[in-house]
Parts: sequence; structure tokens; C-alpha cells
Amino acid sequence: MLLAACTTAVHAQSLKVGDSAPDFTATTVSKAGVDAAPFTLTAHRGEVVVLAFFPQAGTPGCTTQMEAYRDRYAALFKGGQKVTLVGVSTDDTDDLTGWARKKNFPFRFAADDNKTVGKAYGASGLLWHKRHLYVIDPQGRIAYIARPFNQMSEDAYAALGTAISAAAAGR
Repeated sequence: MLLAACTTAVHAQSLKVGDSAPDFTATTVSKAGVDAAPFTLTAHRGEVVVLAFFPQAGTPGCTTQMEAYRDRYAALFKGGQKVTLVGVSTDDTDDLTGWARKKNFPFRFAADDNKTVGKAYGASGLLWHKRHLYVIDPQGRIAYIARPFNQMSEDAYAALGTAISAAAAGR
């Protein structure tokens, strides 16, 4: 079992642009509450998926990042039209739902309390997820990686917007 975990961690750290994105299933929430059906990556083929791993809901850096996504949602994420943003953390569904309501976030959060998704993508840290970001193209391939994503840099958001547009266009 330990060898398998080590192999998975090594594979996750070696993920690169062009690789197939690891599939996963996770419980997701929005400001409306827990989603009725779990989120699976394969169910979102045909659209761009942005996985934004972050340490902890409600902390200053994470709030800065998610508020920037919220405030740029229409332009950066096309208002959710063929672009799905999922914030991924180890927080539980209650904490994520409460934060989404309080901050009026228009996107979903995945509760990765067992760190399965974070491990698959090399984002799992000792206690929380690292601030990593992946853009996955409509065919399920990794189109862009930011490890770490710098939530304080305007350049990081510009690069993300370019990556989303390129992935949507098939470039």
C-alpha cells in the first residue's frame, strides 16, 4: 500500500501539459448547498475544466484568490458557459457551503477531505492542499499548470485567461 501511495505521488508530481488529466469523483457544493450528484471529471468532457487547489476556506490568501475568480467570473470563466471552475480543498462541505454563501461565489467547490484528488494532482500537502491550478481541455488533457498559482499577481490571472481561451480553442 505504501509503495502504491509513493508511486501515485511521484506520478502526480510528474503531470505535465498534454497528459490525460486524472479522473476523479468528489462531492461538490455551491452557495445553494451540497450538489445532488457527485462531480466527475469525465462528465465534463467537451468543456474546459479549471481545478483550483487551495489550502483553506476563509483564510486571507484563499479569499483573495476566490474573490478574484468571482469578480472576473464572466470574463475569465465565460460565466460558466463551457468552462467549469472547481475550487478544491480539504475543507468539509459545511465550511465550503457557508463560505460560498457568505462570499456569493458563483462556482463549485470540491470537498477533498481524504485528499484523494489532491494526491492525484500532486497538490496534497501535509495538512492542506498546495495552491496549484490546472486547466483541462475539452478532450480531458492538461492544457496548463500553475504550481504554485500566485493569487497576488495580475500576471497569474492574465496567464490563466490565456490558457482557458487556448484550451477552449483547441490550441
